[in-house]
Amino acid sequence: QTVIGDLVSPRERAKYAAWISGTWAVASVAGPLVGGYFAEHLSWSLIFWINLPLGLAAMAALNAPLKKLPIAGRHHSIDIVGALMLVIATALLLLALNWAGSEFSWSSAPIIGLFVASALIWAVLMRRLATEDEPLISLEVLRNRIVLTATISIFLAQAAYLGVSVYLPIYLQSYLGISVSGSGMGLLGLLLGTVAGAMVTGRIIPRFFHYKRIAVIGLAVSTICLTIFAFAARHPSLLWTEILTVVAGLGVGTTFPVTTISVQNAVDRVHLGVATGVLTFLRSLGGALGVAVLGAVALGYNLPLGRETAQAAVADRDPQAFVTIFLATALIMAASWAVLLLMPEKPLQGRVEAPPLSE
Repeated sequence: QTVIGDLVSPRERAKYAAWISGTWAVASVAGPLVGGYFAEHLSWSLIFWINLPLGLAAMAALNAPLKKLPIAGRHHSIDIVGALMLVIATALLLLALNWAGSEFSWSSAPIIGLFVASALIWAVLMRRLATEDEPLISLEVLRNRIVLTATISIFLAQAAYLGVSVYLPIYLQSYLGISVSGSGMGLLGLLLGTVAGAMVTGRIIPRFFHYKRIAVIGLAVSTICLTIFAFAARHPSLLWTEILTVVAGLGVGTTFPVTTISVQNAVDRVHLGVATGVLTFLRSLGGALGVAVLGAVALGYNLPLGRETAQAAVADRDPQAFVTIFLATALIMAASWAVLLLMPEKPLQGRVEAPPLSE
C-alpha cells in the first residue's frame, strides 16, 4: 500500500486500493474455509504450517519488482524499542480479554494485572513517541484529524466485521446443523459482498467529489442489516442469513478503499508509510479485540465454541447468546459510522479520467 502511494496519485490510487481491499477480504474469509477443511478432514496444526509456504511465495512475488524502485539516500533509525513495546502492550491486552471469564474471573488478580501492565506500557510508549527523534509512529500523523477519525472508524468496522466472520459459522453449526467445513462456506455471502463493495467503491471514488459519502452510506446499510440479523437470529434461515450478510458485506466493503485513500491523501509524502502502517495495524488490532470482546460475551452465556457446538441439540440451546453477539456487532458498526461522519474530507489530488460527480 505504501509503494502504491509512492507511485500513483491519490485520485488514481483508489483503483489500486480496491484490489488490495478485495484481496484482503478474500484472504480474511477464505482462511476460515480452508481452516475448516483442515480441522475436519486433516490436522488443525496445518492452519499454522500453511503460513510458511504462503509467506515465502509472497516474498518471492515482491522481491523482484521492489528492487526496481529508487531508494532514498537519507539514513533512518528504526525504533526497535518502540516496536517491542507496542507488541508487548497489545499482547497483554489480548491475553487479558481472552482469559477473562474463562481461565480467570474478570476481577481476579491476573486479569487486573494484565490490564494494568498493558496500560502502563501504552503510557510509556506514548511518552516515547513524543520524545524520540524518529519514533515508531509520528505524533504529527496521529494529530491529523483525518488520520485519527479514519483509523478509529476502520478499527471499529473491522472489529464488527471479523466478529461476524468468527461467530456466524458457529451460529450456522448450532441452528442449521451445518458441518464445520460447510459453515465456512456460509461465509461466502459476506466475502462476496465485501469484495464487491470494495471493488466498486475503488472504481467510482475518482468520479465523486464527496467520496466519503460512499462509506458513510455503506456503514449505515451494514449497521441496519446486522441489526435485522440480530433480531432474526431466533428464527434461523440460511436464505435470509446469506441475503443479510451479502448486503452487510457490501456496506462494510466500501470503508476499506475510502479510509485508505483518505489517510494517504491527508499526510505529506514523508509520512505516507507511517500513516498507512497505523491504519493497517489498527484495522488488524480492531479485528483481534473485536473477536476477544465478543468471545467474552459468548462465554458469559456459556456458549461452547468447540466442535461440540455443531453436535449439540438445537432444541437445548438458547439463541439469546447469538442475538446479543450480533447486536453488539451492529452497535460497533454504528459507532464506526458515527466516527466516520466526523472525518474531514480533503479533495483528492491527481489526474481525473472522468468529470467528478458532485453527489
